[in-house]
Amino acid sequence: MSHDAGLHTLGSSAYIQTRDGRKLHYMSKGAGELTVVFESGMGVSRSAWGLVVPTIAEHARTVVYDRAGAGRSDVDSSPRTLARIAEDLNELLAAMGPGPIILVGHSWGGPIVRVAAASNLSRLQGIILVDPSDEHCELYFSRMAKVGFAVNGTLIPALARVGLYRFLGIKDFLSQPADVVADHRHEDFTVQAARTVAAEGKNFLRDMELLKEQPPELEDLEVSIISGTLPGKGERKIRPAVVAAHRQTVNKLSNARWVEAAHSGHMVMFTDPEVITGEILRMLRDKG
Repeated sequence: MSHDAGLHTLGSSAYIQTRDGRKLHYMSKGAGELTVVFESGMGVSRSAWGLVVPTIAEHARTVVYDRAGAGRSDVDSSPRTLARIAEDLNELLAAMGPGPIILVGHSWGGPIVRVAAASNLSRLQGIILVDPSDEHCELYFSRMAKVGFAVNGTLIPALARVGLYRFLGIKDFLSQPADVVADHRHEDFTVQAARTVAAEGKNFLRDMELLKEQPPELEDLEVSIISGTLPGKGERKIRPAVVAAHRQTVNKLSNARWVEAAHSGHMVMFTDPEVITGEILRMLRDKG
């Protein structure tokens, strides 16, 4: 499939090289002084943003990328801790220029964005956290959660090896443009993609504990937290707990606002993409 900027929904492909020699793949679209960089959820490639990027690319440069081991990016032999992943994001941001930049992170991408942002606030216009993993949600630290992460770390790669991993896929991905869906199907269910999910999940609970102990210092950086408030199947307990955690985080930050995605559970970029684009465009207008 061609990835010419005029043909692919997410733009044109390119790579940066990290300091230790790994290649990270990204796609960019649009132009302008301000760049919007998107960070996906755990183990997910760039192919989560097909309903958001086209709108934003009409107003700014957009960048979606594959974390190490996902999509077309090289595997990282080091443990995939939150700090390590944020270092990779910072290397990508450095390659994008001095800013201004808006960072958008979904799910596990939320903590990644926060940690990366805190290391260099001067280049940022703001950050938008889309139903982020939040250390104030106590359900993450339950015995059931710990067992679940341990089981998934073994089960998901095993399912990928026998070709069954794709049946765990989220059908909402299929609501995106055809070229994005094709990339998702081709890249996000490989054995390596499953290993990446396991590698990121292995350190998740410890990293969330560390966030509780020492949250990133964001000073007066503008932060929007978007919460999906519609409980999905099996979310009767977790959805209200996540929303409450998001509100607690907003209250602890000096320049933050909470935004409801009323038609969404966790996957806001598929069920309420206009809420995300609305927040990004609001930050863009504020800069102007």
